[in-house]
Amino acid sequence: MTAPTRALRQGEFVALMAMMMATVAFSIDSMLPVLPEIAAQLTPEAPNNAQLILTTFVLGMGIGTFVAGPLSDTLGRRTTMLLGFALYALGAIAAVFAPTLETLLAARLVQGLGASGPRVVSSAMIRDLYQGRRMAQILSFVMMIFIVIPAIAPFIGAQVIGLFGWRSIFGLFVIFAMTGALWMMLRQPETLPVDQRRPFHLAPLRSAFIEVLANPMVRLYILVLSLGFGQMFGMLSSIQQVFDITFGLGNSFPLYFMGIAILSGLGTVLNARLVMRLGMRRLAITAYATQTVLSGVIVLVTLAGLMPAALALPVFLGWAVSVFFMAGLTFGNLNALALEPLGHIAGMGASVVAGVSTVTAVLIAIPIGLAFDGTPVPLTLGTLACSAAAWWLMRKSREADPTPKKTLPDPG
Repeated sequence: MTAPTRALRQGEFVALMAMMMATVAFSIDSMLPVLPEIAAQLTPEAPNNAQLILTTFVLGMGIGTFVAGPLSDTLGRRTTMLLGFALYALGAIAAVFAPTLETLLAARLVQGLGASGPRVVSSAMIRDLYQGRRMAQILSFVMMIFIVIPAIAPFIGAQVIGLFGWRSIFGLFVIFAMTGALWMMLRQPETLPVDQRRPFHLAPLRSAFIEVLANPMVRLYILVLSLGFGQMFGMLSSIQQVFDITFGLGNSFPLYFMGIAILSGLGTVLNARLVMRLGMRRLAITAYATQTVLSGVIVLVTLAGLMPAALALPVFLGWAVSVFFMAGLTFGNLNALALEPLGHIAGMGASVVAGVSTVTAVLIAIPIGLAFDGTPVPLTLGTLACSAAAWWLMRKSREADPTPKKTLPDPG
């Protein structure tokens, strides 16, 4: 099949990139309604362990990004994405037949490795075509569409599981992979010319890896992304249990989650409008500062026993919206800030940024999720700690930024 050569219109390109990035979110969020069934069937003695189905997938995705980025610098963006979808589908098929939790986790790890292709290479593809605040704006447009998929994913998952059983969700992942691969093959031209590709040898890969991590600003933004992703993955690991065990709303969880996701999607809309005027760094600082205050107040009120029972659910709902809303104001901006100085090695840059931040985030999220004790307190405390640290680091980034403040516009 001949590869397309005509550039996509911006609207279709944004929609395609949103689907590529949503591979991870769809693979996590659609699993949320099935966690109680998996826990009851495969790990009844330790139900919290069912959360590992989410974090193991994320771990695989994080590890895979170290290969997906540089591989796309060698083979091209399209080929690497298609290979990723193939591996993703193989992992999903293996999960259908997994007899134990351990084998299911292994299959999810493979599925995550495959998901790293579309997840990381889409960022590199955007970086091939855009830069600076324009890149941040495109990423925000992508996130505006992206948010729809995780919003409806638990509802879709619940319907599929109700009709065909919990293992059928992995068949849905295969269909998702086939759809994304066909769209990419038929419509999206390659964005990395052959004469700009890098050979897949250890020496240049090691050199590029060192160059990425040697940049102090890139290291700082990677750490902030780790904290942001960590609290988000911690939220996703625990939120179904909070609705089910804390509030007794397990059956209604997909609808509540849809409402939370749709409301929080306003964060990406707001970011797309403000980022060109206010800058990426300033928006991130404001978002993390606000979340630190909100989480801190809720923790203090709850631990002091001052939270009225009638307000517990509304407060948690509002707080959950704020956490996802914060993601819309930060993730696209932080990725753009981290990749801005790495245009000449965009694939490797996207790989290292996503890989290190994701693997580190898993290490943060696992203890937050496993600490669930029947209340939202461990989750709120984890978010408070991550947001406060991210706020402090973003403020420090102003001092560390070597960009001459009087001659060039401040990215924040």
